[in-house]
Amino acid sequence: MPPTSQSASSRRQTRLRREYLYRKSLEGRDKATYEQKRIIREALAAGRPLPTEVRASYDALKSEVDAEDEKTQELTDHVDDEYGDAGLAEPVVCVTTSRDPSSRLKQFAKEIKLLFPNSTRINRGNNRVDELVSSCKESDFTDIVMVQETRGEPDGLVVCHLPLGPTAFFSLSGAVLRHDLPGGTSPMSEAYPHILLNNFNSDLGKRVGNVLKCLFPIPKPDTRRIVTFSNDNDFISFRHHMYTKTGGGDREEVTLHEVGPRFEMRLFQIRTGTLDQKDAEYEYVLRPYQNTATKRQALA
Repeated sequence: MPPTSQSASSRRQTRLRREYLYRKSLEGRDKATYEQKRIIREALAAGRPLPTEVRASYDALKSEVDAEDEKTQELTDHVDDEYGDAGLAEPVVCVTTSRDPSSRLKQFAKEIKLLFPNSTRINRGNNRVDELVSSCKESDFTDIVMVQETRGEPDGLVVCHLPLGPTAFFSLSGAVLRHDLPGGTSPMSEAYPHILLNNFNSDLGKRVGNVLKCLFPIPKPDTRRIVTFSNDNDFISFRHHMYTKTGGGDREEVTLHEVGPRFEMRLFQIRTGTLDQKDAEYEYVLRPYQNTATKRQALA
């Protein structure tokens, strides 16, 4: 019996996941080789004799050192493989909700859908998480964005990158929808926005910034739509603006118009796998009840 497209897709996902785990298992060995090449490169640049610990491996590594440039000489890991093709193809985002959403959550999901170019909002219905992820993989979605609620108030956001992960979990607070903004709101533009990431300086902060910015395609230089993620004490403020220029010459002025929605986010978990993989490794977990929790800033 010929194989079905579903079984072929399942085998492909299994193979990709196995290759990804194999590359991840090589990181320890690759790091040791990287350190040896770094020592050789520094010794050759300074004109010093080679240290004794790398003389035995110099002949085997010399050709690799000579062939590397500024980009390839840097150490890469499995994190780079997840977003290795970012920018080559535009992201395609699936926006959905938790089961049995309220009318307010449905409206919030519609506005989240308008934020991401090339996105599609689907009704969750009775689909399980594994069915949802499988359908999105077969439809060539690059990311899943799921919004969650408690008693009609949006309080959770899940960003799952396909097909291998990672999955980032955020708590939401202070969500203000477009029609609730004071003073009204500006029309929603469909132009690709510029992304502003403020105060994501640590390794984890760069990781989170990468997860968020890869939801958006590369914009044109003259676009006037701006999406801002600003980190302050590990709370991420989301704002969405359009700007206009008035005047000219030295008197040119820039006016911001908030488009909405607005909300505050806080990262509480990152898993290395997709949303349906309950046994995936935890890359980061928020621990707010430890004695030093108030002193730590994970993202800055």
